[in-house]
Amino acid sequence: MTGSRRSLGAILMVIAIAAGTLVDRPRHQPPLTIDGFRALAVDFHVHSSLWSSGALTPWGVVLQAERDGLDAFASTGHNAIASGKVSHWFATRFGGPIVLVGEEIRTPRYHLIAAGITRQIGFRQTAEAAIAEVHRQGGIAIAAHPGLETRGYDATALRELDGTEICHPMIYQRSTAQRDLEEFASLTHATPIGSSDFHAFGPMGLCRTWVFARDDSPQGIIEGVRAHRTVVYGLGGKAYGDPEWIARAGRCGLRDAPPPEGNSPFTWISRIAGVIGLALIAMGEVGRTAE
Repeated sequence: MTGSRRSLGAILMVIAIAAGTLVDRPRHQPPLTIDGFRALAVDFHVHSSLWSSGALTPWGVVLQAERDGLDAFASTGHNAIASGKVSHWFATRFGGPIVLVGEEIRTPRYHLIAAGITRQIGFRQTAEAAIAEVHRQGGIAIAAHPGLETRGYDATALRELDGTEICHPMIYQRSTAQRDLEEFASLTHATPIGSSDFHAFGPMGLCRTWVFARDDSPQGIIEGVRAHRTVVYGLGGKAYGDPEWIARAGRCGLRDAPPPEGNSPFTWISRIAGVIGLALIAMGEVGRTAE
């Protein structure tokens, strides 16, 4: 009986893996061009498992970003850039979305996304100094979920920001979050940014930024942000960005992030077979030990 359980469990695990493989396919979307600019779906705030309290490995987030229909993302370790470098290396060697090496600079007074950098910025400094260092390295500085941490942004820092998150998953969790993000954005001249702040749950790019870039490259994305060629869709599909680009995006049928794909029969087969298979294998091991 014990052997039968283990054998059946192994068979179900094979079925679960096969079904999961069938359903786990990237969304391949044709390139979207608007008035000569490439419309790129970008997530500027993503965490991996390497010093960043994420669930996926640095190469795993590259694969997940491709599954979730992103053209590019910034890998933003907490006060570290190692995860971003690994993700960038993997994407350039094996293919996938564009990866911007980044860092989430975390301090008690502000959280700042540095994207497109080459060296760690460091958190033992003012927001103004951190932003200046990001710019020296050729990157862009984005206020991260500024409805939560804003005390550290003085007038100079507010003026020098390249972007500010206007769409973040917290808008779906807290009733005042969207208003807080909008109020902070009104204090700046920064371009609106949508980010998922991905750690483990929910799709990457749930809140995404459409960047209108001259080419598909990290430099093209950075230039597009600096030039305020971004459009972000928030609660209820509300659009944020330059009115001209919002209008162009609307004429081309661009909307907010595509909804997560529905659960197909293969998804449920994979989940159910996997759970039962693991349970039977575990029961078989317990039975064998008891014998």
